[in-house]
Amino acid sequence: MSRLASFISSMYNMSIRVICRSPHSKPPLPGLTRVFVAGKKDLIDLPVLNEDELEEQFVRGSGPGGQATNKTSNCVVLKHTPSGIVVKCHQTRSVDTNRKRARDIMREKLDVLYKGEHSEVLVKKKVSELRKQEKRRKVNENLERKRHFKETLAAASEPGKDTV
Repeated sequence: MSRLASFISSMYNMSIRVICRSPHSKPPLPGLTRVFVAGKKDLIDLPVLNEDELEEQFVRGSGPGGQATNKTSNCVVLKHTPSGIVVKCHQTRSVDTNRKRARDIMREKLDVLYKGEHSEVLVKKKVSELRKQEKRRKVNENLERKRHFKETLAAASEPGKDTV
């Protein structure tokens, strides 16, 4: 079994434990409720945001875009007061879309803060990195095999060498 397959298997088993709340998993932090976010590739157990704990501001965005960016206050700055985490979102020209995306980003950052290395966000990132490394390794192996094959062909076709 490859290193990647064993890691994915262990992460899958860990995520099942977190979702099922088995007696072996850590108890949830006090005052934190969880929600499953739908619409993602698979269910993610993220903390629920309490609107009373958030401070929201609308500021002018920056970067390319000219007048549409520089004269409208559609950049959302969201601060979670208990943890002090600040999220700034200016991905679109729509304030409503930026508000929604800022809250999604805040949920992911809080998940990383509360769960640490066992956060679904970090686990998915690590799995993705391992897959990239595995793919890169396979590509390098194939290139090495092709190079070796070409060298063998060139050596066999040299004049003066009799190979049967």
